[in-house]
Amino acid sequence: MPEYKAPLRDIRFVMDELLNVQSHYRELPSAEMTTPDMVDAIIQEGAKFCEQVLSPLNRVGDEEGCTWSEDGVTTPTGFKEAYQQYVEGGWPSMTAPEDFGGQGLPESLGLVMSEMVGSSNWAWGMYPGLSHGAVNTVILHGSEEQKAMYLPKLVSGEWTGTMCLTEPHCGSDLGILRSKAEPNADGSYSITGTKIFISAGEHDMAENIVHICLARLPDAPQGTKGISLFIVPKFLVNEDGSLGERNSVTCGSIEHKMGIHGNSTCVMNFDGAKGYLIGPENKGLACMFTFMNFARLGTAIQGLSASELSFQGALTYAKDRLAMRSLSGVKNPNGPADPIIVHPDVRRMLLTQKAFTEGSRALIYYTAVQGDFVHHGATEEVRNEADELMGFLTPIAKAFLTEIGYESANLGMQVYGGHGFISEWGMEQIVRDTRIALMYEGTTGIQALDLLGRKILMTQGESLKRFTKLVHVFCKEQAENADMNEFVEPLAKLNKEWGDLTMKIGMAAMKNRDEVGAASVDYLMYSGYAVLAYFWARMALVAQQKLAEGTTETGFYTAKLQTARFYFKRILPRTLSHAQSALNGAGCMMDMEVENFAF
Repeated sequence: MPEYKAPLRDIRFVMDELLNVQSHYRELPSAEMTTPDMVDAIIQEGAKFCEQVLSPLNRVGDEEGCTWSEDGVTTPTGFKEAYQQYVEGGWPSMTAPEDFGGQGLPESLGLVMSEMVGSSNWAWGMYPGLSHGAVNTVILHGSEEQKAMYLPKLVSGEWTGTMCLTEPHCGSDLGILRSKAEPNADGSYSITGTKIFISAGEHDMAENIVHICLARLPDAPQGTKGISLFIVPKFLVNEDGSLGERNSVTCGSIEHKMGIHGNSTCVMNFDGAKGYLIGPENKGLACMFTFMNFARLGTAIQGLSASELSFQGALTYAKDRLAMRSLSGVKNPNGPADPIIVHPDVRRMLLTQKAFTEGSRALIYYTAVQGDFVHHGATEEVRNEADELMGFLTPIAKAFLTEIGYESANLGMQVYGGHGFISEWGMEQIVRDTRIALMYEGTTGIQALDLLGRKILMTQGESLKRFTKLVHVFCKEQAENADMNEFVEPLAKLNKEWGDLTMKIGMAAMKNRDEVGAASVDYLMYSGYAVLAYFWARMALVAQQKLAEGTTETGFYTAKLQTARFYFKRILPRTLSHAQSALNGAGCMMDMEVENFAF
């Protein structure tokens, strides 16, 4: 398993030089105390925890996995102790409101920590990570009594939380869920049903687990309009805050999975478990989706984390591994062969990983900053503008970044050759752990439909125009900068083509709605490459400016500029095939009769 080292220099580059987050923080009333020194100290300490505590447990979690018994689930060796250190360090409370014991720091800063945790040990990071959704749900929709009862210990990390949504007969189609909620005389509800794929649904790392569960009230409308949301704790909570009797919600089994073995993926059985309505009746989905952008951005981080860790392993190996001689002449005359990093195809793979990793970081951090303004912007106009921009970028970040993160993980394995297939190197674990990211929190196909259908076509392209306007302004500002021509000219052309492509798909969809579904994934991938092109052009500009100023970090900024050039010349042309595929219509997909799908 690669020994994770937090990429602090690039993290600071994106935060300080590309996005200038300190200027953003000064605009947030809640972030006035977030000074550069504080941010630096948090990132430094977070990196140390991830490198020294979590990274060594990554392979342990994969090899041991979790153990189920009737008494509960036992996590791998060291996981529980690492979690206690995490809680003692105050990490769970970073971004929570101070009213409930949190530190009130910007959520964008919390996502930096989430990146480092995910890169060092994704399976472990899911235990505290799942609590964020529960915390946000209670903050936004809970009664004052519910907030007082659950938030302090969820925020501190003494308790963890889950989201119990999916059922055996339905995945993302929550409109057909069957779990029932029967009212009790005391105002509570008896929740009955089975939920599956519940990450961190049962474990031994915290004294209580608070489940946020979807269920139907009696006589509720059919479909998504008849779903309510409930708080269902593992242990009931007494009025004084102490734990009471065990609730009748249990883990029936844990899944045997391709990867993330260190995290318990549970079948949860609710057998008349006592639950408490949160939010209005039959508005459960609406309540849940109020925090889904940040939840999906959290999943996008898995693409970045996998790409980062795989790149670190592949780069180290490529510098050390000797095989064959360079086509352009011997590079290691004192050895029997040259290091494989001199070979063009290995360079192709490493540069693809580097371009994906650093581009992903820029997109995620930028989107997270929009999230800060959604929650803490000074005016309603600022909050709405950020919410619309974040809503547009989120499906791209979630789906596109997990797709290219998985590609990057596979490339890292390929750099190792046959050794990449062997468990002891750890590269194949990254591939296995990452594969799920393309499926949970909405598959790539679902995110693509959300982007093209709901976010773009249903708004007559307004959400797309909001982003392409940013690109247009950037290109216009740099139009006279000859040094930027190699980036600005293809970016400006792509930006126009993006709008044309959208219009053509929209026109076809007016005649046949299947055209949206047929084009959506190619459209999303096209959009992802276009968005990363914008951020790579911006990063190239910063690098050029620093080099012109005579920086002492010549190597760092030269590499940034060269990676941008690689992205534009060798990766961005992928948009051509995605655009053509998106325009080739639904006929070749939908014409075949179902019975002819034979074997």
